[in-house]
Amino acid sequence: MSHDNLHHTPLGRDTEYVSQYDPSQLCPIPRANNWQDRGYDGAPFDGVDIWNAYEVSWLNAKGLPQVAVAEFRVPCDTPHIIESKSFKLYLNSYNLTRFDNPEQVQQQMVKDLSACAGGEVEVAIHDLDHPASFTCLGGECLDHQDIEIEHYQPAPQLLQSQPETEVSEQLYSHLLKSNCPVTGQPDWASIEIHYHGPVIDRAGLLQYLVSYREHGDFHEQCVEQIFMDLLQQCKPTELTVYARYVRRGGLDINPYRSTDRSTGAENKRLVRQ
Repeated sequence: MSHDNLHHTPLGRDTEYVSQYDPSQLCPIPRANNWQDRGYDGAPFDGVDIWNAYEVSWLNAKGLPQVAVAEFRVPCDTPHIIESKSFKLYLNSYNLTRFDNPEQVQQQMVKDLSACAGGEVEVAIHDLDHPASFTCLGGECLDHQDIEIEHYQPAPQLLQSQPETEVSEQLYSHLLKSNCPVTGQPDWASIEIHYHGPVIDRAGLLQYLVSYREHGDFHEQCVEQIFMDLLQQCKPTELTVYARYVRRGGLDINPYRSTDRSTGAENKRLVRQ
């Protein structure tokens, strides 16, 4: 994806914090049709981007501050990504705005975020007594292998599989790191991969995931690139890739991509989230 124009978005400008409701803070970024460049007529996956916001606040009708956490689900087939810094500024604009009740806040967010993304965005608002618990990724961890690392930019040639052996397995790593494509700030993540097909070489898979360490791209694009590289290099018949990124500015972004269009993504919060 080209990032040449990102310096003209809120991501590339000095921040002005607005505390009165302002939907114009939201900035859409076109989703890159990378799959078309790889010969796909349409996206070879289904999925969703799950956002969790931990700094949500507004005023009630009498001016008393209200606080909450919120979950947003943006389908991966919407025309636009919601740029994360603009999302934070938009949420901040609620801070001195009065609403009659949380339902009114939720309805306004659905309207604004759906307009920005170009498709229906789901919004759930929870008070701070809403029960929450940490969980772990499923399957076997890749991270304790004694391997040599030489690549810190995406290297799909590291991915190898054994066509003569077919398996169903779930693997995960906590070593995924990429960078903001404009500011260079680090984006840390854990990633879960569930597949059926030729067995994937685990050493090569971990080397490949680590190769994103100096790569600059949005969370969603990194996960889609990982998904498509696995699909093309290893030829699984079923594949799910789910990354849980560490929050920045009160927001975490968790892209989920899968060949299985019948199941949804569980919003499972990890210990470092």
